[in-house]
Amino acid sequence: MRRFIQLQLGLLLYGASLALMVRADLGLNPWSVLHQGLSQLTGLSLGMVVNLVGALVLLIWIPLRQKPGVGTLCNVLVIGTAADVALLALPPIEGLALRIVFLTAAIVLNGAATAAYIGAGLGPGPRDGLTTGLVQISGWRIGWARTAIEVAVLAIGWMLGGVAGVGTVLYALANGPLVQWFMARFEIAPKPEAATAPSA
Repeated sequence: MRRFIQLQLGLLLYGASLALMVRADLGLNPWSVLHQGLSQLTGLSLGMVVNLVGALVLLIWIPLRQKPGVGTLCNVLVIGTAADVALLALPPIEGLALRIVFLTAAIVLNGAATAAYIGAGLGPGPRDGLTTGLVQISGWRIGWARTAIEVAVLAIGWMLGGVAGVGTVLYALANGPLVQWFMARFEIAPKPEAATAPSA
């Protein structure tokens, strides 16, 4: 039960962090640049696009032979919905100082939220699985695979009108260290009996 609760809280906070970053209007993370561009192109809400892209990415798992968990499916349904709700609650803001505060809060909250849902151990997000799947079929290091994917989605999103800027750069620099720091606090270790059970 603790794992599931932590998973849901992590996904809800991840959606909230996306909304904060949108309201800061100083640049989004690479995937959100794509989501925003597609939102402008289709007229769908940002959260709806987040969920739909997650579902489409999940289909790519099939040839990559990735296996989703309950956390993967919840990721597709919850993050975008939470982002839309948070965007309704957060009006557009003015003033550079407040926008910087929103951006900083968004980046830190995103790192904590990512560590929370991954640390729950109930399955990776669709985009995370895409990265690991690419690693398996290409033999690339995970850092190179993630960078290649994020550069591609960032370029496409920017061409579609998504907002890239200083926030995009700060996110790229800070997200890895933040997730690592929060993982040490949120990762739920396997039960001792499961870890020490004799093999059949």
